[in-house]
Amino acid sequence: MNSIKLFEDRKIRSVWNEEEEEWYFSIVDVIGILTDSVNPTDYLKKLRKRDTLLGDYIGTNCPQVAMTTETGKLRKTLAAQTAQLFRIIQSIPSKKAEPFKLWLAEIGKQRLDQIQDPELSIEQAMTDYKRLGYSDNWINQRLKSIEIRKSLTDEWKRLGLEEGMEFAVLTDIIYKTWAGKTAKEYKQFKNLKKENLRDNMTNKELVLNMLAELSTKEISETTNPETFPEHEDVARRGSNIAKEARLKLEAETGKKVISPQNAKSIRAIEQRRKNEHIQNHSRIK
Repeated sequence: MNSIKLFEDRKIRSVWNEEEEEWYFSIVDVIGILTDSVNPTDYLKKLRKRDTLLGDYIGTNCPQVAMTTETGKLRKTLAAQTAQLFRIIQSIPSKKAEPFKLWLAEIGKQRLDQIQDPELSIEQAMTDYKRLGYSDNWINQRLKSIEIRKSLTDEWKRLGLEEGMEFAVLTDIIYKTWAGKTAKEYKQFKNLKKENLRDNMTNKELVLNMLAELSTKEISETTNPETFPEHEDVARRGSNIAKEARLKLEAETGKKVISPQNAKSIRAIEQRRKNEHIQNHSRIK
């Protein structure tokens, strides 16, 4: 699971390893934050040459992990678990070292707490979305969509479907039926690469996708499909309910629901509206 962690509003790419139950953090991202270097990759190379013991330690203990670059491409980068990062930080002179260590400890604690209380992971997601500039209304919709998606995948697991290819095929059927696009086509339409599609949906798109997945789950619980073709049929029936709702809404409003807007453009529009509201309020005063 790829993720973005925020330290003092600076992004650190991270990946959760389900098998090891450990976060892996991009070493280059951490070095960039601790040193404010314009070229953290070069800084890391020089650091490994200067401190041969550290260089050997990183080479032995820090694997290459696939993470998303700024351009949206998936590339392997040196990554470290929490304990390994503590060792690396010792060799970097930085005023941010101690606050960063406390932040790392808190990340570890949060994960243990979230395993015990799943609601805390929802609270963390809300905090992260707020820091990234999403509106409260969008965040509420997104968190609800996460809940509904999980209820659907739990239903698929109950009936013996395997995560990965089977989940992906059914998800594509759901998108294609209600939105007229596969996940790949939908992302291309929004000019996305490796970004999460749902994180880039408008409120209307999120609501209709939730309706499609909720309907699919409800029909599955009622019919208990046994074969994969039966699951495909249920996915089409469930998402067709959302398709009908989309077509009805478009007919009533004359506006297309499927939008090329992505998270960046959505937030820009919301910020412009806020600024206009502030300006109008100032004129009234």
